[in-house]
Amino acid sequence: MESLIPVLINLVSGAVGGNVAGKLFKNLNMGTLWNSIAGIVGGGLGGQLLGMLGIGGGGSMDLMGIVQTVASGGVGGGVLMAIVGMIKKMMK
Repeated sequence: MESLIPVLINLVSGAVGGNVAGKLFKNLNMGTLWNSIAGIVGGGLGGQLLGMLGIGGGGSMDLMGIVQTVASGGVGGGVLMAIVGMIKKMMK
């Protein structure tokens, strides 16, 4: 169970990051549901990629590890939401 907690933190912070990015970049906003979905996927991917690079929390549950996990998930979610939003905008 303890190994799932960082993954859940990545997913939740990714959803938040996707919605924050959607509010900041109004022209890329896809609505709350799709911002959340893109953010969840981006948070999971971003957290895993940054964890492999040694930048993410690495699964540690101390304060610094949790902060790094939240940051990597949020950034991953925001970045993927922005990429998907740009692709969607270019397809119109």
